[in-house]
Amino acid sequence: MNDGVGIEGLSVADNTFAACLDRARSLIPLLRSAADRIDAANELPADVLDTMFDAGLFKLLLPKTFGGAELKPTEFIQCVEAIAQGDASAAWCMNQGSGCSMAAAFARPDVANEVWGGKRDVLAWGQGHGAKAIRIAGGWRVTGTWTFGSGSRHATWLGANCPGFERDGTPILHPDGRPWEHSHLFRREHARIDGVWNVLGLRGTGSDAYTIEDFFIDDAHTITREHDPDRREAGSLYRFQSMQLYAGGFASVGLGVSRAMLDAFIDLAKTKSQAWSSDSLRGNHAVQHLIGYSDAAWKAARAGVHAALDNAWDRVRTTGVLSFDDKIQIREATTYAIHMSRDICHHVFHEAGATAIFNHFPFERRLRDVNSVSQQTQGRRTHFETVGTYLLGGEPDSRWL
Repeated sequence: MNDGVGIEGLSVADNTFAACLDRARSLIPLLRSAADRIDAANELPADVLDTMFDAGLFKLLLPKTFGGAELKPTEFIQCVEAIAQGDASAAWCMNQGSGCSMAAAFARPDVANEVWGGKRDVLAWGQGHGAKAIRIAGGWRVTGTWTFGSGSRHATWLGANCPGFERDGTPILHPDGRPWEHSHLFRREHARIDGVWNVLGLRGTGSDAYTIEDFFIDDAHTITREHDPDRREAGSLYRFQSMQLYAGGFASVGLGVSRAMLDAFIDLAKTKSQAWSSDSLRGNHAVQHLIGYSDAAWKAARAGVHAALDNAWDRVRTTGVLSFDDKIQIREATTYAIHMSRDICHHVFHEAGATAIFNHFPFERRLRDVNSVSQQTQGRRTHFETVGTYLLGGEPDSRWL
């Protein structure tokens, strides 16, 4: 693309919310047409990635300092929701990469430009149980395997999130006794990638595992995310943790998928008659009830997520602090939205009848995708226990807030 013009003539130099959302919506037809290829390849095809990079969709949470849009949370998740109406895997990768980009607010400017400066630069990371970094002069020796590395097939950089240890094996701890975890950033080509992503849904995320062994990463490329003394960006967005943006974004993947599936069913019900019957679906009272109820439930769940994030945004802009109560409200609303999205898709799939089981209709793929969304950390049913404990005056586990 030349002269800052993206797909369908939309300017990629314009990082206003309206422009970003327009660019996201403009990709929906391409994503829907590419769905079969995305599933078959277990990754995002080159043409899909080209349009997403051209539209700047992996830089929506990147600081403006480094050419990002630095959208507020509810603006960002609306872009994720739009992409999810086209394809869930594309939206998932977009959200994961964008959440990772918030780390730029804690990196040295030269490092941030190195990692995120190019149009196609993306950082991906995963879960690294048992990984560790050993302190040495000038940096760290890092060893571990990280799983669920969504977007790692198209990423240019990977992250090794793990606790640090002294050379003698002594854990490096925060003053409160918690393990001190750093994010060590390194180029993708230095890792061994294991193609383990053979799954039910969200196939196109290519969420493989990657490994490094005794690999040196210098101090410049080692950051402590969400540590106030290390924050270099003053924007209110970076008072949030990436966890809240992941929660809002992945809930919006579910909302986008369920909206697209409900709309497809509404279109189907206008013309389809049930087998061995002359009655149309649109005249069926059960179908009418399902559509009315599902539409209301979807709007309520979406409004809850937006309200929780907007309320938190207003308080952060006033106080500079994201409160524990705000984290609870975000966790409650996002988990509910994921569960409600899954339930809507299940009900719609059933009422669509035999039509829904064929691959050339969009129902079965979206059912697989939304169920995979609900199986991820953000959709854990135990999050409701955390909220309930808090409302009852207890001290909930705060690790997933």
